[in-house]
Amino acid sequence: MAKLGKRSRAAREAVAGKSNLSVEDAVGLIKANAKAKFDETIEVSVNLGVDPRHADQMVRGVVTLPNGTGKTVRVAVFARGPKADEAKEAGADIVGAEDLMQDIQAGKIEFDRCIATPDMMPLVGRLGKILGPRNLMPNPKVGTVTMDVAQAVTNAKGGEVQFKVEKAGIVHGGIGKASFQADQLAQNLRAFVDAVAKAKPTGAKGAYLRKVSVSSTMGAGVSIDLASATGN
Repeated sequence: MAKLGKRSRAAREAVAGKSNLSVEDAVGLIKANAKAKFDETIEVSVNLGVDPRHADQMVRGVVTLPNGTGKTVRVAVFARGPKADEAKEAGADIVGAEDLMQDIQAGKIEFDRCIATPDMMPLVGRLGKILGPRNLMPNPKVGTVTMDVAQAVTNAKGGEVQFKVEKAGIVHGGIGKASFQADQLAQNLRAFVDAVAKAKPTGAKGAYLRKVSVSSTMGAGVSIDLASATGN
């Protein structure tokens, strides 16, 4: 077994024996121990009582965090004509059609979010095997297939976070940076958990929200009291 470094040991010791904390206490603890040389991302993980292998238990959605993510999001838009112009004016980093498709096929993926107008989906559909595994495929359910490309670009750059349940029934999401104020992180965390709760699928049985935990990029995680996370 690999020997833990000094920083890893300190991170684990800081949260040892601590669990089911209030959102405020958990965020304060994680923030205080985010001591890397860069501005660590604060991440939340939600364990759900679902089996994503069944279509009626798939969980995915989008949430706009009240205090943003602290991350610069690069946005690519598939559009032509006036819609392409709207995307550029809204601040899209890359706008194109066949040329953008060819760049992606060549392995040039220099964006974090992909948006498309509905008429471009036959073209974008050819990229499913490339964009799908990277969770970059435009999807109308999360607002990335739309005629209102300007608003979609604004949302993507203004603190919008997409989430999708993994095979193990866990949803992850970045809710800000360690440099954020503790109350900003607490507000973002509750907004994220609330969005996941509202995305409960019809096939979910029994307890849906099972565990919520928070961590930083380089730090250990700590669990949060469900009632505190959901405001109940």
